[in-house]
Amino acid sequence: MKIVILMGSPNPQGSTNILAESFKKGAEEAGHSVSLIRVCGLDIRPCTGCVACGYEGDCVQADDNEIVRKALLSCDMVVFATPLYYYGMTAQLKAVVDRFCAYNSSLNRRKLKSALLTAAWNSDDWTFDALTAHYKALVRYIDLRDQGMVLGYGCGTPSMTRASGFPEKAYELGRSL
Repeated sequence: MKIVILMGSPNPQGSTNILAESFKKGAEEAGHSVSLIRVCGLDIRPCTGCVACGYEGDCVQADDNEIVRKALLSCDMVVFATPLYYYGMTAQLKAVVDRFCAYNSSLNRRKLKSALLTAAWNSDDWTFDALTAHYKALVRYIDLRDQGMVLGYGCGTPSMTRASGFPEKAYELGRSL
């Protein structure tokens, strides 16, 4: 299986990266091909809502979103990896998700598998409610096949994350595919 991780963290050494690398290791050990796209390093502008794409065509914005589009339309699974920023995904990852509208039908037809990897400082039981609701809405709308979520409660720093059980959970999720 070909897996694409959309890394929404601007910190390449942060907690979300630890989870993504653990997932990647497990998935590769299970025989899958995994590529990680650091969306924060790409020039991807927000959707303007012009609908020139007709919800299934070329976007009028000439930016790096084409990298993401090509990757998603040729993979079997997408993994959304993001730290929790004010109870949602990062703005950089959200901009990528918003641009899905230009190839919405193609994404729906792919029947991709999906997963969510996330980390947050907070450990309250409601910490991930808004993010998981958004992820579940994407799963439903894009007709994704959810494979699981790793919700890294109390992972405010890389050392906190490494000391938690969440990297192992991410590894096991990748390995189980």
